[in-house]
Amino acid sequence: MIRQWLGARQWLLLSLGLSSLTQVVAAGITIDIDNTDSIKSAASTVAYDLVTFYTGNNSGDVPGNLPDPYYWWEAGAFFGTLINYWAFTGDTTYNKITVQAMEHQAGSEGDFMPSNQTYTEGNDDQSFWALSAMMAAERNFTNPSSSSPGWLAMVQAVFNEQAHRWDSANCDGGLRWQIYTWNAGYGYKNTISNGCFFDIAARLARYTGNATYAEWANKAWNWSKNTGLITADYQVYDGTTVDSNCSSYDRTRWTYTAGIYLHGAAVMYNYTSSLSSNSSSNSSTVWKNRIDGLLTSANHFYSTDNSSANVMEEPPCESSGSCDTDQLSFKAYLSRWLADVMQLAPYTYDTIIAKVRATATAAVSQCQGGDSGTFCGHQWSSGSYDGTTGVGQQMGVLEVLHGLLATDISGPVTANTGGTSEGNSAAGTGSDETESEILYSAITTADRAGAAILTVIIAGMIFAAVYVMLV
Repeated sequence: MIRQWLGARQWLLLSLGLSSLTQVVAAGITIDIDNTDSIKSAASTVAYDLVTFYTGNNSGDVPGNLPDPYYWWEAGAFFGTLINYWAFTGDTTYNKITVQAMEHQAGSEGDFMPSNQTYTEGNDDQSFWALSAMMAAERNFTNPSSSSPGWLAMVQAVFNEQAHRWDSANCDGGLRWQIYTWNAGYGYKNTISNGCFFDIAARLARYTGNATYAEWANKAWNWSKNTGLITADYQVYDGTTVDSNCSSYDRTRWTYTAGIYLHGAAVMYNYTSSLSSNSSSNSSTVWKNRIDGLLTSANHFYSTDNSSANVMEEPPCESSGSCDTDQLSFKAYLSRWLADVMQLAPYTYDTIIAKVRATATAAVSQCQGGDSGTFCGHQWSSGSYDGTTGVGQQMGVLEVLHGLLATDISGPVTANTGGTSEGNSAAGTGSDETESEILYSAITTADRAGAAILTVIIAGMIFAAVYVMLV
């Protein structure tokens, strides 16, 4: 069985004990993590398998949507991974479907509030699409068509709308999880929504140089810290309830909630380091301390077993095999943001790359599933393929591979260092649609068509009844 997985050359090398210690051989993927071409080849295979889950480019389907069981927000993350794949490897294969999807899901206002999602959309859902648009701006990804807003303008629209939703009336600030009152979770201020807002504000400050965004980034960080969502030792909790005046917490620690604050802190460190005043220098030191604290706290997400040391895990659900569809993707985002942190705060490289290398080695060894024998699993530290396949699993492995290439490409650009994305600082400054407008718009074309058909049927029944009575 093992020999069938491997080519004759690899089998011979293993038999002779001559294979490289940095080489990982899975069912259909061979990777030398010290060789750029080998890493890119492995990434190409993982990306190809990832895109097989996408149906939005099929005739009759909706561009940008993933099929069940994947929610809309994960589709936004999916296209962020494809943008990253192009940025780190130079492969343009998936650029066209990515631009098409992002433009379509940005909606008529360019704010990622499309009519087919708005009724159930949360702040974190909207943010994950905005984060992908921000990546597109920072990496100089293919710009949208002239009829659509630029990537930067889309992110600015989301920022302005979320700043308008900042809830000072409850818990002295913060964003609620849900945008509208009818959705379960409206009374919850979840950390990922606020972390995404912090990260978006930080990245807009760095990209545009506009200090107002930096003020909002500081405000969002301070609220998260003062509320207790970020603890004194930099643990990051899941969220808090409005009913408790934000004093009761869900203390679950997920990779992606820790990761979003780590990334935003690195952006702020990079931004403040580029400014010349003494106060900026002091601020840069503050953000460096926060990066260091978050990196130390992130050790929680890595195995300490001798056989799998430094391999990323998702502690709340992974070992029990109970991660749901969303949770299966969380490690992808921490992996994505760690690659950026190494570029934005280069002093972190030695600390992070040791974990990236160990995780990449273990993660690729999981890619033994599906008909091709190259689809990836989730339990990277287990030492054996867990038998699962999915979008989250593929994104996770691909983003880890990108981390191996962090020093091979330049870091995220800004408007002053080559960024070409068009912005609009006034985008999204009109008020959100009212709840009654959203409820009305939720009456779909299909509903109206059904009502019309029912009207015809009832009218026909009345006509028939009258005819019978007359006859």
